[in-house]
Amino acid sequence: MTLQAIHTEDAPKAVGAYSQAIQCGNMLYTSGQIGLNPATGEMVADDVASQAEQVVKNLTAVIHEAGGSLNQIVKVTIFLEDMADFAVVNQIYANWLGEHKPARSTVAVAALPLAAKVEMDCVVAVG
Repeated sequence: MTLQAIHTEDAPKAVGAYSQAIQCGNMLYTSGQIGLNPATGEMVADDVASQAEQVVKNLTAVIHEAGGSLNQIVKVTIFLEDMADFAVVNQIYANWLGEHKPARSTVAVAALPLAAKVEMDCVVAVG
């Protein structure tokens, strides 16, 4: 099976040795996105709400670049620096996906890259 790296200028460049996403057959696996502005490469703000809003914009851009849509998301993993931010991030997440409710895990972590407060990745059925 062929693996295809997905890249869009509408999401931040990878800050390490990885791709924004990899498509394998009709499955798309996104790398984790944090609240980086793709134009500047800088964190959009210090608050979790602004970062979460940027995260979903970044994920949307990667998914669209692969020819997918949000209603094709199968699984999302959310990583939070502080579980106290769950309600804020959950509301942004719910607004992002509307009635579509993919499987999801949310975990608290000790730290995230570039001192991010939230990171998300997705598995998407495209094609």
